[in-house]
Amino acid sequence: MKLLISTLLLTLFAMNAHAGNPRVEMQTNVGNVIVELYPDRAPKTVANFLSYVKSGFYEGTIFHRVVKNFMVQGGAFDKALDWHQPSSPPILNEAKNGLDNEPGTLSMAHDRDPNSATTQFFINLESNKHLNYHRDHPDYYGHCVFGKIVKGMDVMRQIAERPTGAAGPFAADVPLEPIVIEKVALLEEEIEPQPVKSKSKSKRKGKSNGKTKDQPRRHLAGA
Repeated sequence: MKLLISTLLLTLFAMNAHAGNPRVEMQTNVGNVIVELYPDRAPKTVANFLSYVKSGFYEGTIFHRVVKNFMVQGGAFDKALDWHQPSSPPILNEAKNGLDNEPGTLSMAHDRDPNSATTQFFINLESNKHLNYHRDHPDYYGHCVFGKIVKGMDVMRQIAERPTGAAGPFAADVPLEPIVIEKVALLEEEIEPQPVKSKSKSKRKGKSNGKTKDQPRRHLAGA
């Protein structure tokens, strides 16, 4: 019995932890995508990303690099392929968090310096093992995974099929028709309705009248 109770408690804890992960919706001119973030695995990276989301930095930027069967990258340039806005200082690379660059995962882009990531991110279209952390060396440190698409991966697949070419400062891989991130917003956490428990009261002594009184538990709305 104790083992069963312990298992149930662990299951409920895992469900609550999963439910507490922040989710962000990206509205593009191709379709909408919802991404779940993992602050427990990449706290600095998630905080950095959310700071840009809340400031509206990503709105009006484009996916400027699209490579079929590889990844879709954005988060820095506008439709004129100019750098969108000044960015905050680079963040520490958290690629050693145990998360791999699997299909649908959200990762940070950076230069050869592993700790040079600022605003740019990418979505993996395939299992890109070479982008994972391997060892403490600039060429093998990898890219930090900090979230995953939970809705709209089909939109990313559509984007991957768009024709690309040279444009602006880039020699290749730029979508010929701009794919614009029109809006990015942090979604409110959804609170699942809890079952109402009924509580029966009976007299200590005497005959029961056969009636019960339901007393639904009050639930406080989440902040």
